[in-house]
Formats: sequence, C-alpha cells, structure tokens
Amino acid sequence: MKPKEALLELKGAYKTYTLGGTPVKAMDNVSVSIEAGEFVAIMGPSGSGKSTLLHVLGLLDRPDQGQYVVAGIDTTTRTDDQLAGLRNRLLGFVFQQFHLLPNLTAQANVELPLLYAGRRNHQDAASNRLREVGLAARSDHRPRQMSGGEQQRVAIARSLVNDPLVILADEPTGNLDTKSEAEILRVLEELNRQGITVVMVTHEPEVAARARRILRMRDGKLIADERRKTAAKQKHRAEAPGSGAAWSAEQARGGRAVFTDHLRQALYAIVSHKLRSTLSMLGILIGVAAVIAMLALGQGARDSITKQLASLGSNLLNVHPGSHRFGPVSMEAGAVTRLTPQDSEALRRLPMIKRVAASVQGRAQVVAGANNWNTQVIGAEVPYAEMRASVPTLGRFFTDEEERGRQKVAVIGTTVVQQLFPNSNPVGATVRVNRIPFQIIGVLPTKGATGWRDQDDVMVIPLSTAMYRLLGKEYVDSIDVEVRDAKLMDAAEDAVSALIKQRHPSPNREDEGFEIRNMADLQDTLKQATQTMTLLLGSIAAISLLVGGIGIMNIMLVSVTERTREIGLRKALGARRQDILIQFLIEAVLMTVSGGLAGILLGAGISWGMSTVAKWNTTVSWWSVLLALTFSVGVGLAFGLWPARQAAQLKPIEALRYE
Repeated sequence: MKPKEALLELKGAYKTYTLGGTPVKAMDNVSVSIEAGEFVAIMGPSGSGKSTLLHVLGLLDRPDQGQYVVAGIDTTTRTDDQLAGLRNRLLGFVFQQFHLLPNLTAQANVELPLLYAGRRNHQDAASNRLREVGLAARSDHRPRQMSGGEQQRVAIARSLVNDPLVILADEPTGNLDTKSEAEILRVLEELNRQGITVVMVTHEPEVAARARRILRMRDGKLIADERRKTAAKQKHRAEAPGSGAAWSAEQARGGRAVFTDHLRQALYAIVSHKLRSTLSMLGILIGVAAVIAMLALGQGARDSITKQLASLGSNLLNVHPGSHRFGPVSMEAGAVTRLTPQDSEALRRLPMIKRVAASVQGRAQVVAGANNWNTQVIGAEVPYAEMRASVPTLGRFFTDEEERGRQKVAVIGTTVVQQLFPNSNPVGATVRVNRIPFQIIGVLPTKGATGWRDQDDVMVIPLSTAMYRLLGKEYVDSIDVEVRDAKLMDAAEDAVSALIKQRHPSPNREDEGFEIRNMADLQDTLKQATQTMTLLLGSIAAISLLVGGIGIMNIMLVSVTERTREIGLRKALGARRQDILIQFLIEAVLMTVSGGLAGILLGAGISWGMSTVAKWNTTVSWWSVLLALTFSVGVGLAFGLWPARQAAQLKPIEALRYE
C-alpha cells in the first residue's frame, strides 16, 4: 500500500533564543511528520520547547535551520506575506488566552479570518460556525460578557471559519474549569472525527489522553512519539493532502482584504478607544482651527487694504507742493511753488497721461435742517470720480459744465449721510456749507477708515466752486495724474517732474519745490506688508498643525504598543504587512480628517467671533479650508506612516507573547 503523504512535515529543525545573554535551544534537531486526520498532543515540562514546536508548525515562527513542508508546500523560502496566506487558509488557531478582540462582538471576532481571506460572505459563515459550537444566541456579545468556556468556543469557531486543514491548540483548557474543559475537548474530538487534523499542546495527562498520538519534548528534543490505538472512525476531508491532492501555493494564498474591510476595522478601533482618539483629534482640531482663523484674519486684512488701495485709484501720481529750507529756516509747503489749474491743463497734454484732476481741501460746517456736522470738503475736477474710485452709488457726480459754472452742487460720503440724513434720502436735499446753500446730487461709495481718518467723512464739490466761492483759494493743493499703463509709471513720473520744473523753476537747485508720490509704489509696499503678515500668521498656524501631527504620531506609537497582541493575533489569522499598514494609516487619516472638519467649523466660528465681537475684518476663503483639510490629511499620512510601519513589521509570535 502506498504510504500517505504527510500533511505537516518538519525535518531537522533547530530554534535558539537568547535569554539574558544566554542562548537557549528551544528546538534541537526536531523532525516530525503528521498525517491528515490525526489528533496529536505535544507534552513536556515548562521550557521543553513544546510551544515553540507548535508555533513553528503553525507558521507563527521560523526555525533557524531545517525544512518545513505544509500541505505539499515548502515554507522554507516563503515570504512573511506568503506565510500569512498559508496560515489564513490552511491553519486555525486556538490559544490558551483566547486572544479575542475585546472591542468586537463574538460574530465580528469569528469573521476576522474571512476578512483577511477576502471572502465576502462574512456573516453567514461566522453565524454557522457559532451555531456549531452552541453560541448562536451569544453572537452579539463581547468577550467580557462571556465565560471562559464561551470565549474559548468563540475562538474555536474563529479557527474553523475558513475551513482549515489543521487546528492548532495551545493549552486550550489551561484557563478553564473542569466543566468548560470537558466541553472544549468534546468539541475538538468532534472536529477530529469530521476529518480535521488537531495538534494540541498540553501539560495535563488526562487531556493528552484524548489524543491518539503523543509527542514528548524535553530540552528542545523530541524524546518520544507514542501512538494510541482507537476504534473510533473518522472522516478524511477530500481536499486533504493525505487523500492525495496537495495544495498549491496559489490555492493557499487565497484572497485579500478590501478597503471597506480595513475601514470597518479602523472605525472599530477608533470608537472603542474614545479618549485616545479624541486626544489625537484635538491636536489636529486646534491646528486646523488656527490655520482657518489666522488665514481668515490675514485675508480680511488683505481685502481691507485692497479696498482702501482701490479708493486711491490705480496707476496714480500725486503732485503736491514741497517745502523749502532757507538756511536754518524751513518754509511751509507751497511757500515758493504753487500749483494752479493751468498746471493741470498742461499735464493733460502729455502723451502718456490718461486723466488729470486737480483738487483743494478744507473743512467746513455743514447744516441740514436741525442737524449739523463738521466735515472735510474737497474741491475737485470731474475726472476725480473715476480716478479715485468715487463714482456715486446713489445719484450722480457733477459735470464739466457744473464745474466751469461754479455750481453749488455736492456729493457726500456715507458718514455725512448718517449724521445729517439718518432716515431719509439726501439726493436732492439742500444743505448750507458755511452758510452757502448747496444741493446734494449724489452719495459716494463706502470706503472705510484709514488709521484715524474716516474716508467716508467727506463732501466733494466742483474745484472752481471750492476755490472761488467756499474756500477762497487761488492755488490748488495737489494734482492727481493717472498714467495710461503701469509700465509707463517711471517715465511718466520723469515727464511730470520735468514739466513742473519748467513751469515753476526753483530758486534753490537742491530743492525742487514740489513732490511726486507714486501711488503704485505705495500699493506694492502695502500689498507686500499684507502678504508678509498673512504668511506669518499662516506659518504660526502651520506650526500648530505640525504640533498636532506630532501628537497623533505619539499617540499612534502608544497605540501600537498597547495593541501589540492584537497585531500579533491579526497576523496569526492571516493579516499581511500591508493589511496592518493600511488599517493603521486609515485610523490616522480618519482621526486627522475628523479633527480637520471639526477644526474648520471651529476656525470659522472663531473668525465670525473676531468679526462680530472684535470688529476685525475676517474672510474665510474656500482655498484656506481646502488647504487646512488637505494639510490635515497629509499630516495623518505623514505622521501615521511611521507607527503603521512599526506595527506592520512586528512578528506574529513576538507580538502574541508581548506583556
């Protein structure tokens, strides 16, 4: 008769551990062959190597030397991930400590091997196995709600859910009372009668007596191999190598867990450790909220300055009289050089100039009925409205005819409207300015405050009216010059300077008698200052987010330490390195994204508070929200990668032994 092909075959295996600097031989030239359908007990005193032999047979550990063949597959040169596939598909484990995940129900614990096998019928297969071990009614209970015997039966159901060829039991009755011990042994015997090979480690003779073969270990050596005769009949599984068909590596590899499975496991882990997860999210929450609030503040400041710069006009040169110094005496501005409306006309003829508007300024008391207000009065030419972004939002600006005819018409700012016409439309109303009647024809757009100056506290009237009827000036205070193209600003400034020098020669060669302010340079300076402030605020917020990321990494590293046994169990059940890596990365990203979303809401709330309570101008932009959320995901990936790699690289047996 042709001999049966061995299901598990170990040849010349050695395994040495180093304990306290002293080498200890856990396996010393051990060879053993186990056929399909056997019930084998491994016995020996503590430290004899019996558990090490079981771990090697279960592919949880590798021998230092020797060959090990499982179901016709030589495991000697297999990678860790390939061994994980073999463990998942061919082997089932029952541990003395049960090794059930406390945050999962009995049903979910039993489903774990199916998850790593890539099988989709999780619930039905797990429910059937729980029913077979008599725990159908306890499927929704967690391990802490069960007795020791019930927990071990859940572990047996888990070991069977993938229809393995071999059950490996490490002291399966060691933590059980007599009644529970009898139940577990009865279950194992029944499984063996059904054709499943059972290999069990025990130090109790009465437990070993249930087996038909006993391997005895001492000092790492296999010292006895006893076979017991039995009349019990048993079945042989059709797919067992002992029946003639060895498993291929492709068959043993099985499927792989999908993303949704990893996501579900990550959610279980996060929810079951609420405090740890909340602390992890808190760091990101604060960081993202700081990013949103700081960028909103910076963007608000930029928008405010941009709005104020828009009120100054674009591509503008401002010409105004300078001051002269004669020896130690400094003269007032305009004491020597005085600008006139004729200068404005001359500047209009320069080819690179688009528009010119001369203006004068003063203060006056304005009376409307029972209300009165002291405001700034600006006399300007008609182009002033377009050049200074002062086109009325209500009514109109005065015309060239009204300016030449010295008409008594005015446009007023919103502050003047609030003071003189709090509950009525001012357009068409008559006010008295220094006792001279003026008709209101328009309301200027709101511009806000610049420093201590309220840009809306103003009245603009025709230049000729201001000079000759109201303020009594013969000269203009300044001339605004708008250049056709920003690229021509420097050339235009030189041309304007040459023309003014020609029209108003200065007696002092070192002092021109006038000044030209390039408003574009001022705008660029203010924009750069705003960008620098925004960058500074964003950098501070980014540091907060970075600190939050470091906090997540620390807590994830602590989590890896706390969950070392869980990682070992998952690997024993068939989890590959990639499975562990992906799960921990998903956990990190879920926590950072959750913290990021909460941080966005908090940051928006802080921005609203700064705008409402402190009256600061804040703007929450979509790009800052996208930046904060993207950065938080990046932080989760970057700072979660190291702990995830640490978890993925743990060896199954070392992780399971971790105290």
